[in-house]
Amino acid sequence: MKNQLFLYAVFFLILGTNVKAQTFQSIKIDTILKDKISIRAIHIAKDRLYYTGSLGKVGYIRFDNNPNVSKQVVIADTPQRECRSIAANGTHIFALSIGDSARLRKISADLKERKTVYKEFGKKVFYDCMQFWNEKEGIAIGDPTADCLSIIITRDSGNTWQKLSCENLPKTVDGEAAFAASNTNIVIKGNHTWVVSGGKKSRVFHSNDKGKTWEVYETPIVQGEAMTGIFTADFYNENIGFIAGGNYEKPNQNFQNKAITTDGGKTWKLIGENTGFGYASCVQFVPKSKGKGIVSVGANGLHYSADGGYTWQQLSTDPTLYTIRFLDKDTAFAAGKDKIIKIEFKK
Repeated sequence: MKNQLFLYAVFFLILGTNVKAQTFQSIKIDTILKDKISIRAIHIAKDRLYYTGSLGKVGYIRFDNNPNVSKQVVIADTPQRECRSIAANGTHIFALSIGDSARLRKISADLKERKTVYKEFGKKVFYDCMQFWNEKEGIAIGDPTADCLSIIITRDSGNTWQKLSCENLPKTVDGEAAFAASNTNIVIKGNHTWVVSGGKKSRVFHSNDKGKTWEVYETPIVQGEAMTGIFTADFYNENIGFIAGGNYEKPNQNFQNKAITTDGGKTWKLIGENTGFGYASCVQFVPKSKGKGIVSVGANGLHYSADGGYTWQQLSTDPTLYTIRFLDKDTAFAAGKDKIIKIEFKK
């Protein structure tokens, strides 16, 4: 009887690992913005899709009862000042520029008012991603300027930001940094925060107290060269997570470029080896898919998995999409080179 019960348990465990989400068969695409801009950061807030990118541009597009209403402003001091991070705390939008003179700006929802709330200068300064835990608390991360990742945090609604000391952070190794590919180097679920790195070393940094203390975990993602490692991450809940990236210089290499965790990031397992996409700049879980539905955009177009990353199908061959976010379980927005599109997933 015990052996029989054991066999039943094994059977259902195997069955559970292969359960699929509702499978998408195709997509419908509508282009909602055309402009000379490279967009790597988008954020959905209420009835608006906010974006930022090259030439220091920040804008929004409404998608409620007033579709196609949009506004765009230039917040950069020079046209070369590119922004690759955007976040919101419920009342304001925040945009952070890359490069050796980083500037973080707090912007009103209508884009009419803006002020600089943080500056940092230096040859190694390069911020990659930004997110908020709640209305008061937010975090941005960047490449190391010393022997740790650069992490700045606000606890007062984004009015002031403080950089964490390397004494309170895990040490990085030489050549370990982050990639400003799609504003998905940081993932937040409740008080939990995950930050991913790449380059000579590719790891996952985790905090369970909103950035006060940190641990770091190894990953099996390809690493060791400047353009290898984790470029993007997402978590479905506090336990189930997915990381992806690969080798930017070998965009078709589709092994050692995707991995999953079921224990909150402590351990990672390679998945979908030699199948699906190669280099990926952004991955996202499909809402209400129980952690089984995942989409990816990158060098090989848009891919979709209904079984948690084991198998993949290509739904678009467009290699110029850099970032994607879901509005609901059937609708997403994606952005990239000179455009933003609305995607409807069809079953």
